[in-house]
Amino acid sequence: MARIGLGDGWTCAFANDFDPVKAATYRANFADAEGHFRQGDVFALDAQDLPTADLAWASSPCQDFSLAGARAGLAGGKSSAFFGFWTLMKALSAEGRAPPVIVIENVVGLLTSHHGEDFTALCGALGDEGYRFGALEIDAAAFAPQSRPRVFVVATRLPTAGLEGASVFHSRAIREAAARLPRDLHTHWIWWGAPAPPARNTDLSAMLEPDAAVSWNPPERTEALLALMAPAHREAVETRRNAGGRAVGAVFRRMRGTQQRAEVRFDGLAGCLRTPRGGSSRQTLLVIDGGQVRSRLLTAREGARLMGLPDSYQLPASQTSGLQVVGDGVAVPAVRWLAETLLEPLVYSKTASLAAE
Repeated sequence: MARIGLGDGWTCAFANDFDPVKAATYRANFADAEGHFRQGDVFALDAQDLPTADLAWASSPCQDFSLAGARAGLAGGKSSAFFGFWTLMKALSAEGRAPPVIVIENVVGLLTSHHGEDFTALCGALGDEGYRFGALEIDAAAFAPQSRPRVFVVATRLPTAGLEGASVFHSRAIREAAARLPRDLHTHWIWWGAPAPPARNTDLSAMLEPDAAVSWNPPERTEALLALMAPAHREAVETRRNAGGRAVGAVFRRMRGTQQRAEVRFDGLAGCLRTPRGGSSRQTLLVIDGGQVRSRLLTAREGARLMGLPDSYQLPASQTSGLQVVGDGVAVPAVRWLAETLLEPLVYSKTASLAAE
C-alpha cells in the first residue's frame, strides 16, 4: 500500500515481507514482483541483497507498540523487525549507499512506548547514522472515512530548505515526544512543515456495497448487539431510528472493565481497521433505514476502500485473509499526501543539487 501511495513516479526496487498471505497479495497486484520481492525474515537479508535507492520505507509490525497490545516496545519479538531493517541501513551506510530519505511508519503508541524510551532509541539510531529527523501524526480520516492515526518518522541527509515549519500534523503526542528527547538529539530534530490537505468529501456510507449484495445478520443478532450498548449509544440509535431516514454507523465490541459493550459511532467514519488476529472483534456496520435497524460485518472489499485502495486491487479469496491484508496496511492517500508535500521535494532537492554540480 505504501508503494501504491507513492505512485507511478516512483519505481520499487526492492520489497520484503515475512507473511505468506501478504506476500501472495503483493505478487498478485504487481506484475514486476518476481524481479524485486523477497519473502522471508528481514534478518535473513544482507546489504548485498539491496539496491541503491532514494527512499527506504519501513512499516514493522505494530503489535508491540499498540496501545491495545503488550507494549513490549522495540525489544518485542515483532516490532524488533525494525532492528533487522536498521541493520541493513547501517550496512548500506558503511558501503556509502545509504538511502538519503527514510520513512518509518507505525502506530501512535510508538511515541510513548516504555515512557518514550523506544522513540528515543529510534531517534538515536537515526542520529548515529547522520540523519536528521522529525515525525508527523497523520490520521487517515483526513483523506478517507476511517479513523486511523499513524506516526510517520521522516529522516533525511538531504537539504530541508522550504520544508520546515508549522504543521497540523504536529500533534500533542509528537510535541511531547520531541520534548522528551535528550539535548544531543534535539539538534537532529526537524519540524516538518507538511500542509493540511483539502477537506475530505466522502463518508463511510459511500464506501459500502449495495444492501442487496451483502449478507446481513439475523434480527436476533442485531438485537443482541443493541443490548450490549450503554444507554448513550442506544439513545443515539433510537434517535436515528425515530428520524426515519438512513444512517450508517460503525460498531466495535469492547471490554469496559469486566463488561462487554458495543459502541457505535455515526460521525461518517469507520473505526480503525484491524486484523482479525489483532485482539479486537471484527468491525460491524449498523444501518438504520426507514425505522428498521440491521447489522452486518464489514467486508474485506469495503475495508480496502477505506484504506484508499481501488476496486481493481486483488484481495485474497477469504474475508479473514482480506481483512488481514488491509488491517495491516498503511492508508494509501496518507502516503500520497506525504509523498507530494515532503518526500518528492526532498528527493528532487537531491536531483537539483547533483545537476548543479
